[in-house]
Amino acid sequence: MAITMSLEGKTAIITGSNSGIGFGLAQELARGGANVVLNSFTDTEEDHALAAGIAKEYGVDAQYIQADMSKGDQCRMLIEKAPACDILVNNAGIQHVSPIDKFPVDKWDAIIAINMNSTFHTMAAALPRMREAGWGRVINIASAHGLRASPYKAAYIAAKHGVVGMTKSVALETAEEPITVNAICPGYVLTPIIEKQIPDTMKEYGMDRDTVLREVILVKHPSKQFATIEELGGIVMMLCSDHSKQITGTTISADGGWTAA
Repeated sequence: MAITMSLEGKTAIITGSNSGIGFGLAQELARGGANVVLNSFTDTEEDHALAAGIAKEYGVDAQYIQADMSKGDQCRMLIEKAPACDILVNNAGIQHVSPIDKFPVDKWDAIIAINMNSTFHTMAAALPRMREAGWGRVINIASAHGLRASPYKAAYIAAKHGVVGMTKSVALETAEEPITVNAICPGYVLTPIIEKQIPDTMKEYGMDRDTVLREVILVKHPSKQFATIEELGGIVMMLCSDHSKQITGTTISADGGWTAA
């Protein structure tokens, strides 16, 4: 049987995908022939226009489904409402930086709910559909912070470590089935979350943008470069292909060497 990268006839659900990494991954999957379901907690004309634009550009079916990833019932509703679920990309996430003794409880609860609990709910709802279809790929967007810690990010670190552990556990549950479950652990990717942190970091260190990027934000990247959304898209496509049938329960780092140390 020929090995192919085409995802024609497959449907991919990408959480948190009306901007940033999620939208970029949706585009890459559509480019590979997959039908896509975009998602976020908003429900605007612009959200639905993003799906229409992908459908027009790549000649696939695309739709937008509103669902709040902080709420378990809505996470499951997203999976159930989608026309199919062959590929699940858990990407939704938020961040807050604070010492733990000053960490707002509502921020902790939201980060754990969106960054980790949503992954539990979507996987629990998706696996029966994948089993019925006889094929499935789960790709959880974790983080280098799922493998390493940094100060002042207790909730994010806890959530991403949880996602990595959950990935391994569910991969073992599905190991004898044609379903793989993996996590991608990016380092810093220039997204709206990172952009919001840059001005505060510049002020804190008294540095200009280029210096704070190289010497503070990317200090843990031996490459001194951000990972790109396109690079992450390539990893997603590889994990969805027949080349990766035996890759399950693992993490793939895209962090410029951060976790090599």
